[in-house]
Amino acid sequence: MRAGLGIATAVALALPAAAQELTIIRNQDSNHYDPARTAALSGSEVLFMLADTVVGLDEDMSTIVPHLASSWEVSDDGLVYTFTIRDDVSFCDGKKMTAEDVAYSLNRWYDPETKSPVRWRMGDVKSITAPDDTTLVYELNAPHSELLYQLAQSFGSVVDKETVEALGADFGVTGFNGTGPFCWDSWTPRDKMVLTRHEGYNWGPANYENTGPAQVEKITWQIVPEAATRTVAMLTGQGEVSPYVPFIGVDKLRQAPGVEIVESDQAFWTNYIGFKITKDMVDDIKVRQAINLAVNQEAMAEDLFFGEVEPAFSYISSGALDWDESLDDKLLTYDPEKAAALLDEAGWTLNSNGVREKDGVELAPLAITFTGEWQQTVEAVQADLLKVGIKLQIEPMDATVYWGKSATDEFDMYVMGFPYVSAGDALNLYFRSSNIPTPNRMNYDDPKTDELLLTGSHATSDADRASAYGEVLATVHDEAIWLPVYHKPMQIAVSDKLKPFEAHNIYGAGLYKGLQLGFK
Repeated sequence: MRAGLGIATAVALALPAAAQELTIIRNQDSNHYDPARTAALSGSEVLFMLADTVVGLDEDMSTIVPHLASSWEVSDDGLVYTFTIRDDVSFCDGKKMTAEDVAYSLNRWYDPETKSPVRWRMGDVKSITAPDDTTLVYELNAPHSELLYQLAQSFGSVVDKETVEALGADFGVTGFNGTGPFCWDSWTPRDKMVLTRHEGYNWGPANYENTGPAQVEKITWQIVPEAATRTVAMLTGQGEVSPYVPFIGVDKLRQAPGVEIVESDQAFWTNYIGFKITKDMVDDIKVRQAINLAVNQEAMAEDLFFGEVEPAFSYISSGALDWDESLDDKLLTYDPEKAAALLDEAGWTLNSNGVREKDGVELAPLAITFTGEWQQTVEAVQADLLKVGIKLQIEPMDATVYWGKSATDEFDMYVMGFPYVSAGDALNLYFRSSNIPTPNRMNYDDPKTDELLLTGSHATSDADRASAYGEVLATVHDEAIWLPVYHKPMQIAVSDKLKPFEAHNIYGAGLYKGLQLGFK
């Protein structure tokens, strides 16, 4: 059945494209495209093209550049940001954008009724107002050192109030009206998203050589779940770009004529398996530690991912800002004998079937996973765990279903990957208690951690910030809240028919605005 599906997908992709139409091949879809309500990479990478943000981010992942705001000032106490908003920007429907649209979009993001999973990124907001058409005033109750970086993310996309209110729950599902270089044409969930060029667009981020309009007339984001089919599609010219290069095909694509691999050394991305620590199967720290010790990440990196990733024992890369080097010698690494001893200590003994059991109940946690490469990853973990008597159960599902399922309590373990540039970026996303049930899918609730995360967010010195986040890192590692699997690089397969471009790692969306994409 899998082979048949792969052939069918390849045939569907084989239709010729017009000269100025670009096909981007990816492995999964988003559950919707409402910027304030999705934390999915698959949502962000499209939203960056459909909409714009107050400020932009350079490829160096540290320099903030003008975008919808041509300039800004920050008060000496770090509490008031005053932006000058451009007066030459329009939505895809032709309506002129003003500072009031920016204020509406940001207030909608912050509104608890929106239920944004990433509301914390905005800081402790006092008010966001537009005193006139070209002025936006963003006032905080406490300093937020990463505010400008966060405002460059897709969650801060400026949207049209009339469209939001007209579509209601279907906003980002059946339609969208933004100011981005591309406009919403159509979306067929689990199949493709089609975008058309926003004619007249010329207000791209200041770091772009081309600030608009886009060089291509149409972009199709084509979903191809099967890794082998994605590789074949790039080798045979059925797509021009794929930000989801399958590990099995990277070396083949590197050597193939007509295809190049664009990489970014600014990228931080970690894949992990999280524990729902309030569930009976994994509420014991010894069980979580045993699972960490039983999994051979180094073997997986070599055998399953063909040496293209770095085995992960930490929750973030040691190269990320504010990593605590004192943790290097304390991380849990492969030691199945120690894993078995911990399980014995926790009262889980082997039964006649070779499975750990306690009080007549087998140690058989349920892990939910995306289909495709993630499913293969969890199956490898399953094989390692069985060696120490843990019978991991696996429930694979399509991405459009997974995002909703992962916000429930109907599992013991789940899979996730995330982009970041700093310890604070990662830790605030996942370990704030206010982020339960998603993205804090672990149900991790620790007042001390909340206090330290707030301290780090409000810090006005590098030392204070690093100290707070270092203590959080030590705590969550000690409690084995996750099983880290691997750190992966940014790799994008590109047809040599396209002009050279630099990958961008903003939230892992390597193509960012898409303004650099054009045929030679």
